[in-house]
Amino acid sequence: MVEIVVAATQMACCPDQEKNVSRAEKLVREAADRGAQVILLQELFEFPYFCQDQKIEHLTLAEEARIHPTLERMSRLAEELSVVLPVSFFEKANQAFFNSVMVLDADGAFLGIYRKSHIPNDPGYWEKFCFSPGDTGFKVWETKYCRVGVGICWDQWFPEAARIMALKGAEVLMYPTAIGSEPAYDIDTADHWRRVMQGHAAANMIPVVASNRIGIEKGESSEITFYGTSFIAGPDGGIVAEAGREEETVIVAKFDLESIRDYRDSFHVFRDRRTDLYRPILTMDGETEAYNRKHSSD
Repeated sequence: MVEIVVAATQMACCPDQEKNVSRAEKLVREAADRGAQVILLQELFEFPYFCQDQKIEHLTLAEEARIHPTLERMSRLAEELSVVLPVSFFEKANQAFFNSVMVLDADGAFLGIYRKSHIPNDPGYWEKFCFSPGDTGFKVWETKYCRVGVGICWDQWFPEAARIMALKGAEVLMYPTAIGSEPAYDIDTADHWRRVMQGHAAANMIPVVASNRIGIEKGESSEITFYGTSFIAGPDGGIVAEAGREEETVIVAKFDLESIRDYRDSFHVFRDRRTDLYRPILTMDGETEAYNRKHSSD
């Protein structure tokens, strides 16, 4: 038996960066007190969600990873508590800006950065103004407790990302998130948001952890009510721990990675993949490659 205890935090964010980071630290400590070994914080927890407005001054919030004060603080916290922390941050890298996660091991070591691959650009979520598309590819880190794969928010809607991380050996998938009401549409995506990630858990037979923010945040051009509902899903896609829509909280779940591995291996979903038939997924329309092959001799 190889047991792992994972956790997701959930909180509101205010304009005071120090208060946000201190609140995040408090929740990490609470999760560690409850036995969590790998603890997920929500997306861009240092600030209110600044992508509601396309303002150049928002770019001044970005910091280089090597001198980032919050990463240094969280590194010390990870070492003190002996926990793994995937930490979301706004990264400046030379002339580029990324929505990134630094994975900190249980000794505080910086294991590496994942940069958000899928960047939304819709009313209230104008992320293409602030972030370049990530260039790291989908990554998996060998931590003290398990192999962790991390996507960020909009990444969680794409099964390709989850499958790649599973193929790379991830034992847990984690998604820091900032999602809520849609300023341009009268829809509530909370249930849909959950189900798509439950599908990743079920299809790849690995646990999924999602951390979302709560609270109402007002920009100059829109207002978003973040709907929380952070959750942890098991390898069959079923939710084993969940938060409400408005509460600051920590949720925790325990998994036996050895049993999950045996369960996954018994289904042969990876053995029976047909990679020779999947090339259309590399095209935008599902047909371009076949058309090019047919007419290549013309």
